[in-house]
Amino acid sequence: MGRDLTALFDPGSVAVVGASDDPAKYGHAVASQVLRAPDRRPVHLVNRRGGTVLGRTAARSLAAIGETVELVVISVPGAGFEAAVDDALACGAKAIVGITAGFAEAGPEGLARQRAVAARVRAAGAVLVGPNCLGIADNTTELYLASDRFAPGGVALLSQSGNLALELQLRCAPHGLGFSRFVSLGNQADVTLVDLVEDCARHEATSAIAVYAEDFGDGRAFARAAAAAGKPVVLLTAGRGTASARSAQSHTGALTTSADVVAAACRDAGVELVHTPREMTVVLAALAAGQPGTRAKGRRTAVFTDGGGHGAIAADAAEDAGLDVPELGARAQERLRTVLWEQSAVGNPVDLAGMGEQNPLSYAETVAELLAADEVDAVLMTGYFGGYAASDGGLGGGSAGGPDSGPDGGSALAQGEQRAARAIVTHLAAAPKPLVVQSMYPQSPSCRVLAGAGVPVFAATEDAARALAAMTARGAAGAPGLPALPAPAAPLRDTGYHGVRALLDSAGVPFPPAREIIDEAGLLAAAAEFEGPYVLKALHLLHKSDAGGVALRLADRDALLAAYRDMHARLGAPSYSVEAMADLTDGIELIVGVNRDPRFGPVALVGLGGVLTETLRDVAFALAPVPARRAEELLRGLRTAALLAGVRGRPSVDVAAAAAVIERVTTVAAAHPEIAELEVNPLLVRPDGAVALDARAVLL
Repeated sequence: MGRDLTALFDPGSVAVVGASDDPAKYGHAVASQVLRAPDRRPVHLVNRRGGTVLGRTAARSLAAIGETVELVVISVPGAGFEAAVDDALACGAKAIVGITAGFAEAGPEGLARQRAVAARVRAAGAVLVGPNCLGIADNTTELYLASDRFAPGGVALLSQSGNLALELQLRCAPHGLGFSRFVSLGNQADVTLVDLVEDCARHEATSAIAVYAEDFGDGRAFARAAAAAGKPVVLLTAGRGTASARSAQSHTGALTTSADVVAAACRDAGVELVHTPREMTVVLAALAAGQPGTRAKGRRTAVFTDGGGHGAIAADAAEDAGLDVPELGARAQERLRTVLWEQSAVGNPVDLAGMGEQNPLSYAETVAELLAADEVDAVLMTGYFGGYAASDGGLGGGSAGGPDSGPDGGSALAQGEQRAARAIVTHLAAAPKPLVVQSMYPQSPSCRVLAGAGVPVFAATEDAARALAAMTARGAAGAPGLPALPAPAAPLRDTGYHGVRALLDSAGVPFPPAREIIDEAGLLAAAAEFEGPYVLKALHLLHKSDAGGVALRLADRDALLAAYRDMHARLGAPSYSVEAMADLTDGIELIVGVNRDPRFGPVALVGLGGVLTETLRDVAFALAPVPARRAEELLRGLRTAALLAGVRGRPSVDVAAAAAVIERVTTVAAAHPEIAELEVNPLLVRPDGAVALDARAVLL
């Protein structure tokens, strides 16, 4: 059920320690806000000098209040913070909000102080938000303990940045979005992002959870909490660079950045990952839309426009957002022809080609046909709609030009457009599917009719496309889901090539026959155990192929011996591996690896493998372990997935066999927390199965 945060969000009484009349001090801002609801609960202002603050008598200390205080806000200089916490616990506080800074963010000494404070708070059965935070607010309980006001609404905002929180509320206002709660995360010494997501998931007045986080703490736990929330979670985060990959010792590590890890966790947990405050606002507006059928069953999108240019741009934007814009089938096109005129385009994008100026209801009639089409999951309407009512009769700007309507024609167009808007609302109720509108006039009366009915309306085409993507489920099953971590296995002791092979072989990963040798006698003995052609590998080299440490297609023992003598003279490796050469005919080389992220745990990578892995970078990520079904989805989503299906007369390969190997490799890695990187590269997949040709592991 998670931690009980009732005392934090709905306390019986509140005290502000450090309350001040000085507008330059944060204690003044918090005191001013908390007094907005003086009758909801007892409010006490504490200032060590006593006197009055904001016209109210201030106590010199918490003890001087003479009664229990359930929630205490502490905004005092750093040197006095620990004493204020002890005073709060002594007076029975069950929740503390620490505004004071100078702890973990200040270095090791500050971190030690912070940990000691958090331990005392937990030992007392209380909870602590912060320190180094900017307060909290709960509009549903009239609890105002932050410097800014947040308009009421359904979004819970959990943020590590006060300025970004301010920007988000400013951006949300035009969309009619407000906030149920606001929490400044601070250093998360006690109450964590995970605790807050879990609590907001249980909060009935919260319909969506918006998060700005730089430090996830336990990222895997965050993903689990978000997946189980039962309501949308939208994440904005920083640190999408490549620094995490710089010290990697495998292709997997070198290809995995922090951005890849976060994106994989979000995909698996069903979290909407955004990159800017504007995009977060767009997604929140889409998810808050009141129209029925908010989540589509698929990505098949009909683009509907009144001008070819807008239609083309919108189609590109939709595809960039991950939506599909397929050509409509013959039946759908035939139905559209019954409501449009001859010059209209009906393939997708669907273009009125000026008909809207002759008959504004054609907008509604076309939307109705698109909503009714079984092959359409969602509709993106783009262009001039809204302009007739906004300008009360300006030219339409469609491909056919504007009508010569005389002095009263404009009003007729405006009225017709608003009737069309109301008709669209009616059609949407009858055939509920996601509908998003981009308009050159988003504030026009016609567009306000749509917005009032829960249809998101945007000025920018890319915003409309992103909003529609947020309203579109990832296939009928939605998000892939979070895999459970297996029980830890006995630690891997032998990290050599053959030790790693043995570990994977015990899990059912197929390899060609191989023997480790250290001299010519061992080499000849190995060659006698299985027939050629052979492969010879120099062991204990990071990238064997680059160093000339791999010899392929050695036809017989003589060729094998000659290759060994040459390789040993050049490299002097301590040992070598003699292996049976796999049949490469009609095969595709893949890579499967797992990199252990300090926040999110084991993260899997699959993609096109071999020596060009890092050059091509055609890879996909997921939290490990990866079930075979999910592994097959990842493989078929690669840019080069067509190779797996067979091209230019080549047969298709056994993707299911490759997916089964991926499941086994990622399960092994997930069961070994001591392994930092585990990789099979290449994994050869042929029409008749899959076989691992090389493997390596790096310990933490």
